[in-house]
Amino acid sequence: MNNSNHSIRTYFIVYSIMWVIWIGLHTLILNNNGITIHTALTDSLISNVLLFVFCIVLSNIFRYYQPGKNSSKYLLVWCLSFALAWFFLTKSIIPLFLREDIAFMGLFQATLLLRFVFANLFIGGSILLMRVWQNQKNQHEENLRHIQSLQLSRDAELSGLRQQLQPHFLFNSLNSISALAGSEPERARLMIQQLSDFLRGTLRRDETSMVPLSDEISNVKLYLEIEKVRFGHRLNTEIKIDESCLLLLTPPLLLQPIVENAIKFGLYDTLSDVTISILAESKNNELIIEVKNPYSEESKGISKGVGFGLSSLKRRLFLLYNRNDLLKTSTENSVFISTLVIPQTT
Repeated sequence: MNNSNHSIRTYFIVYSIMWVIWIGLHTLILNNNGITIHTALTDSLISNVLLFVFCIVLSNIFRYYQPGKNSSKYLLVWCLSFALAWFFLTKSIIPLFLREDIAFMGLFQATLLLRFVFANLFIGGSILLMRVWQNQKNQHEENLRHIQSLQLSRDAELSGLRQQLQPHFLFNSLNSISALAGSEPERARLMIQQLSDFLRGTLRRDETSMVPLSDEISNVKLYLEIEKVRFGHRLNTEIKIDESCLLLLTPPLLLQPIVENAIKFGLYDTLSDVTISILAESKNNELIIEVKNPYSEESKGISKGVGFGLSSLKRRLFLLYNRNDLLKTSTENSVFISTLVIPQTT
């Protein structure tokens, strides 16, 4: 509403300035044809102020009531009606003020038809200007509604992608707690507390806000502590974060699905100890995070597509940054590497 009012005020100011310029030109033309400056200014003010009022009234009519596209005859009737009303008003009012100026009255009578033509042109131009402005305003509002609709759709999809993470992780954790409850109740209680802290932190996060990498790492460490209760000594972690990266911003809960993927493919198909490595550095105004995990060649395709998945994370990154190259995966000597790139806006 405020933008609409501002747009209307701007239109009215620009339109009024155009009329002031025209009043000056009208006065100058009459003065150059031998009419005194007083008479020329009086005629110009009376004629053009009346015409300005008629144009404003007509513009406001079409501001609230817009005729259809095939309504040229309808518009022509309005234009002629207002021009005739203006014509008879000026023909009646101007002589009341300037009848003593014989030279001007002769010129006035001789130019009545020309004045009527000019009135039609001005009123028709005002109608056209208002319709063009109204069409642009309507188009702008339609574009704005479209953008807002896309934003709502985008936010809904982001929220859906993010929420896929929690049920999968929650079910695994609850199964582990259930298994530990009978044999190792202390570890089960510890895991419940850690799970509570983890979920409390994730549920508070706003999808549209950015968080420092330090917060994201703290969240991942808490997640890893929960997983260590499940896997015991088999899960080892190595976290190397450049101190210059700790305050860099990242969308919340981007790193956790990558670490989850690393654990799934690193530990699920082996009984040996596994080390998950997380490295972070800053290059060219980008935060670069690498997550490494060993994997078995025979189990590359196991559980593919189950759970949150890296494909969902790629989709989320595309929705946030409109880029498809921010998450890359590679292998090197039986080590699976996920590389996440977070652009840093200045």
